[in-house]
Amino acid sequence: MEDLFIEYISVQRRYSPRTVALYRGAIESFRDFALPETKGTIEAEQWQQILTPNLIRGFIARGLEDGLSPRTMNLQLSALSSYCNWMVRNSLLESNPVRKVFRPKEDRPLPQFYTQASMDGYFSESSAQGAQDAKAADDGKEPFCELRERMIILILYSTGMRRAELCGLKVSDFDAGRKVFRVTGKGDKPREIPVPDRICEEVLLYLKRVEEETGCGDSGWFFVTDKGKQLYPAFVNNVVKHALSGVEGFTGKKSPHVLRHSLATHLLNNGADINSIKEVLGHSSLAATQVYTHNSFEQLKEIYLTAHPRAKKRK
Repeated sequence: MEDLFIEYISVQRRYSPRTVALYRGAIESFRDFALPETKGTIEAEQWQQILTPNLIRGFIARGLEDGLSPRTMNLQLSALSSYCNWMVRNSLLESNPVRKVFRPKEDRPLPQFYTQASMDGYFSESSAQGAQDAKAADDGKEPFCELRERMIILILYSTGMRRAELCGLKVSDFDAGRKVFRVTGKGDKPREIPVPDRICEEVLLYLKRVEEETGCGDSGWFFVTDKGKQLYPAFVNNVVKHALSGVEGFTGKKSPHVLRHSLATHLLNNGADINSIKEVLGHSSLAATQVYTHNSFEQLKEIYLTAHPRAKKRK
């Protein structure tokens, strides 16, 4: 029974393989909880019997007792709710029982981000190092691996691309005439990201070097590994970690997603409209973008309390 739903979200809704795996795991976990003696898929009649608010509440309680976080349980409930909605639309269930269940409360930490001064310092330092290496090289060129590393950081930060979007980026996805990147985001949703003139110049110089190194034209990948293959997530993670480690101002987690958070926060702090940031990041709803307003408020609060005349300690 559940296999039909998995086929539906995979083929018709075109969910990512990771999301499909999460949904499948959540449905199987609930089935195994409700019917521990049953192995494998079950029929619609059995699903109708076990999909009750009480059993779902017990499923939540068991997960929390086993050490799962409220966030993990809410993700599993969302998957189970989608399954129930699908059954309702197909006349296999009268109503969605998940809607009658209170979800565990979870703390939502603010997105981590790097300061704008730290990012400016990184690009100044890396550019200076690149120029120094190029001068020392026999052919007068910066080592390609170092150029690629800096460009990966530049594109992630300057465009706010997701890691998967960067891995799937091709040379033909950069429109130099219109100064935009065309990317395919979650759910295969296409969007265009504008690129500042200064970044365009660096991109064009990089692409010229790529053609010299690989001989690939517009059909090639924008970034490739040392073996000339398409980038993969772990490779990007390692590049970001290596590039930012030991650089002043970068503490805490070093990941592609923090660079994405950083761009959103800096755009908002510099006066960008939140709807424009939503479009650049490719968020499906404004609620996902509004979390960055909390970062800006905390920064405003800190500045306000530091400057407030009555906040200063008196001797």
